[in-house]
Amino acid sequence: MHTFNEYLERVNNAIKAIPYPEQPSHLYEPITYTMDLGGKRLRPVLVLMACEAVGGDINRALTPAIGLEMFHNFTLLHDDVMDKADIRRGKPTVHVKWDDNTAILSGDAMLTMATQLIAQAPADVMPQVMDLYNRTAMEIYEGQQYDVDFETRNDVTVDEYIEMIRLKTSVLLGCACKMGALIGGADEATAQLFYKVGENLGLAFQLQDDMLDVWGDEATFGKAIGGDIMNNKKTFLLINAMQRATGDHKVELSLWLSTPNASRAVKVPAVTAIYDALDLRSLSLDAINRYNDEALEALSKIAISDEARSEFANFITRLVKRDK
Repeated sequence: MHTFNEYLERVNNAIKAIPYPEQPSHLYEPITYTMDLGGKRLRPVLVLMACEAVGGDINRALTPAIGLEMFHNFTLLHDDVMDKADIRRGKPTVHVKWDDNTAILSGDAMLTMATQLIAQAPADVMPQVMDLYNRTAMEIYEGQQYDVDFETRNDVTVDEYIEMIRLKTSVLLGCACKMGALIGGADEATAQLFYKVGENLGLAFQLQDDMLDVWGDEATFGKAIGGDIMNNKKTFLLINAMQRATGDHKVELSLWLSTPNASRAVKVPAVTAIYDALDLRSLSLDAINRYNDEALEALSKIAISDEARSEFANFITRLVKRDK
C-alpha cells in the first residue's frame, strides 16, 4: 500500500494536469480556480486506497477518482450559491469572486466534465461504476433538497437529519470506496462492505464538521466559524438544542432563531453558550465515535492485508479526529 501522502500527490498531480479549453475563459477559469483551492481530496484518495487494498492497479482508478473529486467540487459550487457562502477553503467563493450566474454555469460544466472522467473507468467495470455514480449523484441532490426543506421546518428530528447528511455527504464517500474496490477487481459483496466503510465515515465526518463550525479554529477550518448558527441551519447540534432546551435556555434559543439580521459577534457566542450548557459537544462526540466504530467494524469484515487494513483504519481515525 502507498501512504496517504503518496496517494495525495498522485491525485494533486492528476488534477493539475487536467486540460481545460482556453475559451470562453469565464466558463473555465472558475473551474480551475475551484480545483486549485485544494481541499482534503478525501474522495479520490479513498478510490485509490480501496483499489489498491483489493490488489488492483491504482493507475486504472486515477481518472475516475479525479472525476469524483470534480463532481464533489461541482456540488460545493452550487451549494455556496444556495447558502450565500462567502468563503470556501479560506478563499472567496466563485459566486463572490465572479457572480451567481458564473458559479451556476461553471458548476454545470464541472458536472459534465466529471461524468466524462468517470466514464473512463476500465471497460470491464464501467457499467457498474456509472450505475454507482449516477445513483449516488441523485441521492446527493435528494439530500440537498432535504437540507433546503429543513430551513423552513422547526420539527426536524435527529433521525431525519442523519438521513439528510447520509444522502448529502456520506453516500459520496461510500461511492468512492466502492468505486475503487470495483475497479480493483473486488466482488460485489466486498465492494459493498467498502461502501459501508465510507458511508459511516461520512456520517462521522459531517458530525465532526458540525462541531468544527461551532468550536473550530477559523484559521484552520477555512471558513467563518458560526455560519450554521447564523443561518439557523438544522444541524445535529441545533436540533438537539431545540429538543433539550428548557426554561431560560429555551426562551433565549427561540429568540435567536426568530431574530433576523442578528450580529454575528453576539449571536454566535450566545448560541454556543447554550450548546455548552446542554453539553452538546459530548453528545456529538458520542455519535461521531459510534459511526467511527461502525466504519471500523465494516472494515474488519473485509478480506484484505493487515497493511491495507491498518492504512484504512489510520485514515478513518485521522479524519474523524481532525481540527479542520
